[in-house]
Amino acid sequence: MSSMSTSALRLRKKKNVKKGIQFCLMVCGASGTGRTTFVNTLCNRSVLSPHPNLDDPSVAHLEEGIKIKPQTIELELDEEGTRVSLTVVDTPGFGDNVDNEACFGEILTYLERLYDDILAEESRIKRNPRFRDNRVHVLLYFVQPTGHGLRELDIELMRRLSPRVNVIPVIGKADSLTPLELAESKKLIMEDIEHYRIPVYNFPYDIEEDDEDTVEENAELRGLMPFAIVGSEEWVEVEGRRVRARQYPWGIVEVENPRHSDFLAIRSALLHSHLADLKEITHDFLYENYRTEKLSKSVSGEPSASMSGMDTSESLDPQSLASQSVRLKEEQLKREEEKLREIEIKVQREIEGKRQELLARESQLKELESRMGRGDYGQGSGVSGQGVGDRGMSAGGYAEGITPGPNAVPGGFGGEEDDDDVLGGGERR
Repeated sequence: MSSMSTSALRLRKKKNVKKGIQFCLMVCGASGTGRTTFVNTLCNRSVLSPHPNLDDPSVAHLEEGIKIKPQTIELELDEEGTRVSLTVVDTPGFGDNVDNEACFGEILTYLERLYDDILAEESRIKRNPRFRDNRVHVLLYFVQPTGHGLRELDIELMRRLSPRVNVIPVIGKADSLTPLELAESKKLIMEDIEHYRIPVYNFPYDIEEDDEDTVEENAELRGLMPFAIVGSEEWVEVEGRRVRARQYPWGIVEVENPRHSDFLAIRSALLHSHLADLKEITHDFLYENYRTEKLSKSVSGEPSASMSGMDTSESLDPQSLASQSVRLKEEQLKREEEKLREIEIKVQREIEGKRQELLARESQLKELESRMGRGDYGQGSGVSGQGVGDRGMSAGGYAEGITPGPNAVPGGFGGEEDDDDVLGGGERR
């Protein structure tokens, strides 16, 4: 069993090395929270360009609104050459306006449009083999490092988007807080998430089903939430080592030092340990829930939840979404079983009808054989024993009072004799 699983893992890894893995990451947060620097640090290259300076008084009063910018890059995860086709979706302009209601709608519409693309592709008779799945698998929401809990803007965004995407809250520019302030800020944020019942992605695990390593790893990651992020595009030499760091008059903050930042933990979770889990939850739970809702609303003619303004506080957490998805699949299986049962009943009825028809024909054949055995077959044709007796024929087939000749044939008028010899007594020829 272990050899089979090992070979399967090797085959999958070989396939991933050859084909590559598709993964989509969305970063969202107000301007100045460190989204651009984080993405460039994560990808180890310049992917997102800095946003223009808005301190110019001539344009400071203008509200451009949110812009959604997807960008795809190729990354190599390990020495074996496993490639990831990473799509980064940036959302510049979010939280910069006085009224951010339109921002919520723009992001939600974008996420649902990607789901609609998958739904339309699944409905095709002949699918496109080159179709690319661009669904967003995780959204990193950057919380401003205020040292307090969540703002109303933060709560509203995560509540609205969590039914459509895996939301992971992070604290941007965490080096602006002292260790005590950072610990208190993490505590307050998680208390707000629990109080408002925001179903964020909390690295779920099952003690009974998962192995000890998985439980320990997920519990550790859950304890780090929200992740304290520090990013830097500069390299600094520290004790003979060149590291990514931010240099201040009071010291150096290393990006990949677990004592300074949670960057290593979130990078490992996104691109290694939980990449497959995030994709699986996106497809099996979030997308299936949207698909069911979309199809049921289209059948009943009602608008979808996003269009009808349904309160997303009633949205479900990942565990509830999982149970709901299982329930929906069970209902679908029941409907299919009922259809199969109806088909089975129909087939049984047809078989019973054919059987009754065969029994009727068999009965007719038996009755016919019985009549032939009794000699009743052919009555009225003048060939029965009764008809022959009436003509005065003896049992040997000769008329009464006539003695058969030496060449006579029973039942006939003679052997080689002509008719004149028998009837008229004429001479032989």
